[in-house]
Amino acid sequence: MSNLTAFLAQNALKPENEKVVVSKRFINPETKKPMEWEVAAITSEEDDLLRKDNTKRMPVPGKKGVMVPETNYTAYLADLAAKCTVFPNLHDVELQKSYGVMGAKELLKKMLLPGEYDEYLATVQKINGFDVGMGELVEEAKN
Repeated sequence: MSNLTAFLAQNALKPENEKVVVSKRFINPETKKPMEWEVAAITSEEDDLLRKDNTKRMPVPGKKGVMVPETNYTAYLADLAAKCTVFPNLHDVELQKSYGVMGAKELLKKMLLPGEYDEYLATVQKINGFDVGMGELVEEAKN
């Protein structure tokens, strides 16, 4: 019989926020080094809500009355990145005003260059566990 206490909520390790340099363009005036952003993982329930918010029922061409769910992954990833960003505070009105936008995901897109934005989306996905394949998990479990 295995020991199930390892699976109790109070014994599960909580994911720690990660600090990453997203762009070399934002320099800390004191250290003259690139600013680190703080990124947090979200729960599966929060992820489900983000996916649901970005999914619409679309008609199937040629099949009257048949609808299928279709997720807008571009919008989903933008929402995920905005939700996971702890610092800088993307909800700060002054920061949004300085870029001439309203909203966290709009600010994120305006702040970052296209390559930086794509790299940031990949980082956010990694922090949320989307980069770990089943093979890697099996190898980790063996060790």
